[in-house]
Amino acid sequence: MAWVLLAGAIVFEVFATSMLKVSDGFSRLLPATAVVIGYVLSFGLLGLALRTIGLGTAYAIWAGVGIIGTSIIAVLVFDEQLSLLAIVAIGLIVLGVVLLNIAVPH
Repeated sequence: MAWVLLAGAIVFEVFATSMLKVSDGFSRLLPATAVVIGYVLSFGLLGLALRTIGLGTAYAIWAGVGIIGTSIIAVLVFDEQLSLLAIVAIGLIVLGVVLLNIAVPH
C-alpha cells in the first residue's frame, strides 16, 4: 500500500509542477489553486508512504520519478526541447533510483 501512496504522491507532484507552468507566475487563479492542491496532496501522500518506506528511498524515488514525469510533460505538452545532455542526465537519475532500490533493503 505504501508504494501506491508513493505513486500517488508522484502523480500529484508532476501535476502540481505542470500547473505551476500554466499558472503563469501565479497570475491565473484556477491553475494556481491547482498547484497548491496538487502539492498538498503530494506531500500528504508522501508523508503517509513514509510510515513504511525509508525516507532516503522514498524521497529519491519521489524526486527522481517526478523529474522524469515533469520532463516528459514539458516535452509533450509544452513543446520544450531536451538536449542530449539533458536526456543523459535523466537517464542517470533513473539509474540512481534503481541502484538505490537495490542497495537499500526493504
